[in-house]
Amino acid sequence: MEIKASLVKELREKTGAGMMECKKALTEVGGDLEAAIDFLRKKGMSVAEKKAGRVASQGLVGIAVAGKEGAIVELNSETDFVAKNSDFQTFLGEVTEIALTQKGDMEAIKAADMNGKTVADTLTALIAKIGENMNLRRSGYVSVKEGVVVPYIHTAAAPNMGKIGVLVALESAGDTTVLTEMGKKIAMHIAAANPRFLTINDVDEATIAHEKGIYEEQAKSSGKPAAIIEKMVEGRLRKFYEEVVVMEQAFIMDPDKKVKDVITEATKEAGADIKVSAFIRFGLGEGIEKKEEDFAAEVAKQIGQ
Repeated sequence: MEIKASLVKELREKTGAGMMECKKALTEVGGDLEAAIDFLRKKGMSVAEKKAGRVASQGLVGIAVAGKEGAIVELNSETDFVAKNSDFQTFLGEVTEIALTQKGDMEAIKAADMNGKTVADTLTALIAKIGENMNLRRSGYVSVKEGVVVPYIHTAAAPNMGKIGVLVALESAGDTTVLTEMGKKIAMHIAAANPRFLTINDVDEATIAHEKGIYEEQAKSSGKPAAIIEKMVEGRLRKFYEEVVVMEQAFIMDPDKKVKDVITEATKEAGADIKVSAFIRFGLGEGIEKKEEDFAAEVAKQIGQ
């Protein structure tokens, strides 16, 4: 089959492998991008696992916290210029507050009342007014029975709005001032480290099996005995956990300690056990394919050249 140059380019950007290796990998797997990424990893050709599918999109992430609950919403726009628009930001702020009452349920949020109209209808009117497409993409909600919910916005574009938003839920009967300070540090860590899971137990079996399969293929190429290969796989799996699990990650403010160790140490000051019960991290545009436009070609088309 014919492999498009654009697909080769995308695979190269995501893996760091050479152009010919990328074309070969895509040919081997029939043009399946994700399968090609795995193919390259197994062959040891992927020199840099870049964050796949995280092409930047414009807009803002908004956060609202009230008492022991918090909500987070991503509102996308076509341009960063519109994201700086006061109407856009006011709408996002109101929607995020509504998200609290609807516990992050996006369909309920869109159907909720906003000044006499539904949120969805209000957004439609805003699109007509500004003249640019916008989309309420996703929302999330966390709460605690006892403890605190701590918000964090990285590089705020407006109060409680920015490109990266994090919510951290800490269950504890401890001092709320200490908990809030600890929650802020953990939220900053999550914003920077971008973990996928809270604890090792939260890593699903499919993900573990997927990673093990890749590590086994890598280890077999070493020609070592089966017993050694098994230990190599176990070691690489532990390394994987340290990369994607919050509690196993090295704490960004003290890399000699894991996040779980820092939390354990904080219990003494808080006067009670502390448990991170949940977290949500929204990075603007994660997973959105942004349209690439050839402006020179478009201009030439318009003037008939």
